[in-house]
Amino acid sequence: MSVQERLADTLYGVGWSTVKKLPEPVAVRLGRTVADLAWKQRGTGVRRLEGNYARVVPGASPQRLAALSRAGMRSYLRYWMESFRLPAWSAERVRAGFAPKDLHHLTDGLDAGKGVILALPHLANWDLAGAWVTTKLGIPFTTVAERLKPETLYDRFVAYREGLGMEVLPHSGGSAFGTLARRLRDGGLVCLVADRDLSASGVEVDFFGETARMPAGPALLAQQTGALLLPVTLWYDDSPVMQGRVHPPVGVPESGTRAEKTSAMTQALADAFATGIADHPEDWHMLQRLWLKDLDPAKAPAAGERGAP
Repeated sequence: MSVQERLADTLYGVGWSTVKKLPEPVAVRLGRTVADLAWKQRGTGVRRLEGNYARVVPGASPQRLAALSRAGMRSYLRYWMESFRLPAWSAERVRAGFAPKDLHHLTDGLDAGKGVILALPHLANWDLAGAWVTTKLGIPFTTVAERLKPETLYDRFVAYREGLGMEVLPHSGGSAFGTLARRLRDGGLVCLVADRDLSASGVEVDFFGETARMPAGPALLAQQTGALLLPVTLWYDDSPVMQGRVHPPVGVPESGTRAEKTSAMTQALADAFATGIADHPEDWHMLQRLWLKDLDPAKAPAAGERGAP
């Protein structure tokens, strides 16, 4: 384990062991302070965030982009403060922490005996949304996590999410797709963060007027299992309660090859994601390169679920 990996593991361990013990107002102030310090330093992540926001808000002035990136870092650190504290939240606090709209798309699909795939972008706090599903609705689900380095850090994330009631599969290894398909055929729920391809073999989509790659998995699972594919977008407002919307199902085209169907469905996901991101750009925590123009063509997209705070 390298020194950098050991440091990352230690910092996350301190976060989960210490921040969760803080009174909520103290944790909120701490998150905002850390966010503002990081924003003022204008490191790689902040500059990349502004570059991504420039696509989302075309024509924005440098002052507007700077204000957006500051709000984005505050939103990003809110995610981390909430995530560090989620294991200590009461069931009632979790149930009161999220207010999704159009939830009937999810519940109707499950009541009909169909499997359901929820596909989300990196908006607000999907871990809180997942904890709400398992706690408020009492519905277990399966998700996938990237294998982080060091392995001990990956184990921390898996233990954290399993503690919130999720079944977590490793992104690598080749068996995740088959397990997800089995869960869906059994009428289960699968939740996938799906706005950034980690494999360098994703589907090209038009995203805010430029080409990006997004994972093919959600569309392929829907085709193979007959499960409903539902985009979900999340956002914060001025309250302690996260907001969200379950969008209408993305249908499987009646004609075309599997590749053509997958392309059309992934584009529909991208369009739904873009709607939510355009409405709440500061809650899109994309501190990595996404559009093909920004990627080194000689390299695969750099893996990373979220950068460290």
